[in-house]
Amino acid sequence: MKISTLLRRLLPVAALALAAASAHAAYPEQPIRMIVAYAPGGGTDMTARLIAPYIAKYLGNSASIIVVNRPGAGGGIGFAELSHAPADGYTIGFINTPNVLTIPIERKANYHWTQYDLLGNVIDDPGNFSVHNDTPVKNLAELVAYAKANPGKVTYGTTGIGSDDHLAAMLFERAAGVTLTHVPFKGASEVHQGVVGKQIFMASMNVGEAMQYEKGGSPMHNLGQMSASRTTLAPGLPTFKEQGYDIVMASLRGIAAPKGLPPAVREQLVKAVEKAAADPEFQAKATASFAPLRYLGPAKYEAELREAETGFKQLWKDMPWGENVAK
Repeated sequence: MKISTLLRRLLPVAALALAAASAHAAYPEQPIRMIVAYAPGGGTDMTARLIAPYIAKYLGNSASIIVVNRPGAGGGIGFAELSHAPADGYTIGFINTPNVLTIPIERKANYHWTQYDLLGNVIDDPGNFSVHNDTPVKNLAELVAYAKANPGKVTYGTTGIGSDDHLAAMLFERAAGVTLTHVPFKGASEVHQGVVGKQIFMASMNVGEAMQYEKGGSPMHNLGQMSASRTTLAPGLPTFKEQGYDIVMASLRGIAAPKGLPPAVREQLVKAVEKAAADPEFQAKATASFAPLRYLGPAKYEAELREAETGFKQLWKDMPWGENVAK
């Protein structure tokens, strides 16, 4: 075969290979959507807006990330949209435990956590109860006494059925022998407004969120944190266990993408999330905003989700939370 003929045959193949390499190297070529399954102003939304510029920074290529709120159904709307988006690297989002695990346990859902490519966990925020400063309740003992003396008057808001906030309150009801009335909202910011406006008696929300609102002058105070021991986030706030109730509950907030990302794109995103989470400037901003950081790489993140799912399946058998919502 003549050299000229061979070159004519090889050139198109080489051109295609170069074009593919060039296209891949260009990622990202367009803005990336970051889905938040809760309303603006909550802890997940705040974290997303803090970390997005840093992920974009480490992706390079003048990347930009746009935060998109898809609240509703305890996070189910946003989680489903994320799982069904094209697996091209242009849609990522936060997934929150336990909601991302408990919704498919309690009812039919068109997503499951295994339908995501995990990119890394960022936040681990313990639960907490908060009440308006005008209430006569300053700790858990006083909450129990008030609930027993005033049946039906302790209403509490959460980010939805099966959320960490909801499950924690149910565990507390069982442990304390009291009955509370659940009022689900679309996000922590709405729960906060419910307490401030006195539409509900109490907020079941994460410590980081509550402290952020407190920093902003909110007329609320916290009753206890649901961590195994006092956190550096709130060293002066007693744990539930210290107050006689062995309840540990927290919300992991990690970043994921639809399953099936191109391997090189997935690797690029995983590295960008890891570097963003470790960035000193981001960490300083997160600390100032009371966001309790806990980075987990994809493998460790998957292991925690798998273990937690097993625990919540058992909890559903013992205490099906869908039946504990006020009609």
